[in-house]
Amino acid sequence: MQKSYSKLLGIVGKPNTGKSTFFTAATLAHAEIASYPFTTIKPNRGVGYVRTPCVHEEFNIKDTPVNSLCLDGIRLIPVDFIDCAGLVPGAWEGRGLGNQFLDEIRKADALIHIIDASGGTDCEGRICKPGEHDPLEDVKFLEHEITMWMANILKRDWAKIARTAEAETSDLLSMLEERLSGLAIKRSHIFEAVKKAGLNADKPASWSEEDFLRFVDALRQIAKPMLIVANKIDMPTAEENFERLKKLNYLVVPSCAEAELALRRATEKKLIDYRPGDCNFRMSNPEKLTENQIRALETIREKILLKLGSSGVQDAVNMAFFKLLSMITVYPVEDLEHLSDHNGRVLPDAYLVPYGTTARQLAYIVHTELGESFIYAVEARERKRVGEDYIVKDRDVLSIVSAKKRA
Repeated sequence: MQKSYSKLLGIVGKPNTGKSTFFTAATLAHAEIASYPFTTIKPNRGVGYVRTPCVHEEFNIKDTPVNSLCLDGIRLIPVDFIDCAGLVPGAWEGRGLGNQFLDEIRKADALIHIIDASGGTDCEGRICKPGEHDPLEDVKFLEHEITMWMANILKRDWAKIARTAEAETSDLLSMLEERLSGLAIKRSHIFEAVKKAGLNADKPASWSEEDFLRFVDALRQIAKPMLIVANKIDMPTAEENFERLKKLNYLVVPSCAEAELALRRATEKKLIDYRPGDCNFRMSNPEKLTENQIRALETIREKILLKLGSSGVQDAVNMAFFKLLSMITVYPVEDLEHLSDHNGRVLPDAYLVPYGTTARQLAYIVHTELGESFIYAVEARERKRVGEDYIVKDRDVLSIVSAKKRA
């Protein structure tokens, strides 16, 4: 199934925090799960889904999804994930699997940091008694590792870049964008980071070491936005630590990845009816369940779903795309009367696009030729013609008219 827009979500954290369990629950891809460090040696790639209400009910029509799924009025739009190797202190210097881990997150547009909220995993990723480790230290540790890794990359050429920029032979932002292009860092990210750090982009050679690191840290926050998953929320001491994590400057989601994985596997076997992100489930074939399985499912229902509203896994995925990456959903169609494509399929595609996307940019996302020959678009609700600079809105249904289409 084709993804609607190329954004990659990195699942990161120390070993043994439930990172691979979260990844498997979100994607149902195979990932080795065990209670020892460095279980994930090679990064796992998988496809999960963003969950959003479908517009077909608003238009009172039956849809025919092609690039996504529609279950009982809920659109599930495919998105890409990468489960990175566990990170330990000193990774930026090559300790543990640091080089490999950091090489993988360079491709990610946003990060989901899985934390053992119970404090039952020490700084090296070893299992310890719940409450023995402070999970807030894990946040500081990951921030430091990524910042120092990025600083290390820039440091190699920094003196030359700064001198060249000050000699006005080149623009600092352009030079940094070229140097950091492999990290999915854009010029806009660099501009915002310089501004956030309170520095002068015209005088980079005068930046102190402290200035430089402040800039890189700001760049990390902007270019690699991060959401925290307070995992193992059902364990002792986790709720107290979750409240402390909420006071940090991050989106924080309580989660029990093990519960979500159990629910998705039971759904695969048609033992229960459950949609990712639901607050409850129904046992569809209780006669096929053992007493222990029923007891385990009821525990998940009472201790996780009814208490928290969900397992937290789908909530984290949705927040990463809709809040961290500021994505919206839009439905391009060809036939405005039937809201269909040329094959008669109704609302076939749901696209995730960044907030601020224009009608012409959407046309390019759908197909290059459509963007190049764009004339105008028509918004389906008001049947209003809009131009190339129209900013698409969340849940817009748009018919794009191009020179090629008219011909």
